[in-house]
Amino acid sequence: MDLQKIIKGCKNQQSWAQKELYSLYKDVLFGLCRRYIKSLEDAEDVFVEAFYKIFNKINSFKGEGSFEGWMKRIVINESLMFLRKKKHFHLSIESDNVQVKLDPKIVDSLQYNDVVKLLDFLPTGYRTVFNLYVIEGYKHKEIAEELGISINTSKSQLILAKRRMQELLKKKLNYKIG
Repeated sequence: MDLQKIIKGCKNQQSWAQKELYSLYKDVLFGLCRRYIKSLEDAEDVFVEAFYKIFNKINSFKGEGSFEGWMKRIVINESLMFLRKKKHFHLSIESDNVQVKLDPKIVDSLQYNDVVKLLDFLPTGYRTVFNLYVIEGYKHKEIAEELGISINTSKSQLILAKRRMQELLKKKLNYKIG
């Protein structure tokens, strides 16, 4: 079915269009929630709230840019709001000199699915900054503004997230450095 027709139907609050939109994007958008929210139950709650906002704010989508990107932004914002409300979000490292030597063999071997699986084992701050920077393509300045942290904290959280993911992957693969 034509996406423009579905969007138009959603703007007119037609249930067939809402069902179709939900069916088309539920897996992608729920997967996005899960990247940010560790608990399955909490991710489901955030997902439902995000879809509610998508349906209620669909008239604000003017057809400029990607519709999927517009929906993803709502899901990300809902996820970040949840993390802030639940106070699971503590970022405290302030350092210009966090040095982590990343093993290029490990970093190069990471596949998208490996990364997503490893995210569940990261603390909330690491996971959130990693998602925003690596997967969503935000800049450290944008992350800092969005999360109310310093740019240096964003950078250090990313470095530490990568290090932790590397350690987890080494354990998983029983990888030994010589």
